[in-house]
Amino acid sequence: MKLRLIESDIKRWAEKCKYPLEENDLLSQKTLVQQAGCITQAQLGLVARWKAPRSAGHVNKNSENFVKEVSAFSFNTHDERARIESLTLLDGVEWPTASVILHFFHPDPYPIIDFRALWSVGLKVPKQYEFSFWWPYVEFCREAAARNGVDMRTLDRALWQYSKEKQK
Repeated sequence: MKLRLIESDIKRWAEKCKYPLEENDLLSQKTLVQQAGCITQAQLGLVARWKAPRSAGHVNKNSENFVKEVSAFSFNTHDERARIESLTLLDGVEWPTASVILHFFHPDPYPIIDFRALWSVGLKVPKQYEFSFWWPYVEFCREAAARNGVDMRTLDRALWQYSKEKQK
């Protein structure tokens, strides 16, 4: 993996990012989720509408209790594979949406799996996501963010915007 963008331009690319769907609703839930140690069905709905609006209705198949139990397990386990993969037990949650849940609500920094962000680090979207793909991507993004003194949200926005403008 290698950043396609010039690292000193990360903040500039992030500032240009105007994601078409409002993320403030998600950001406003972070403290509530972290205090509760889990997400609610309504919060899962916000995540799903932000990441994949066309298929967001599928998350409504989950009961409130199931969402809370699965997300509490994910947020509390120390096993990275269990953390991401457990979230995919939820109806309507595949790896990209699971990565959004971790990105916005887990105290540790996690990138979002998105075709744009992946392109910006020289990766192609795999036919099927697996932990062996996910974890090196997480480590790469954490190192890039730390090296450049930015948080993961800033790096994610920069990767997304760079691809939006440069990917053919």
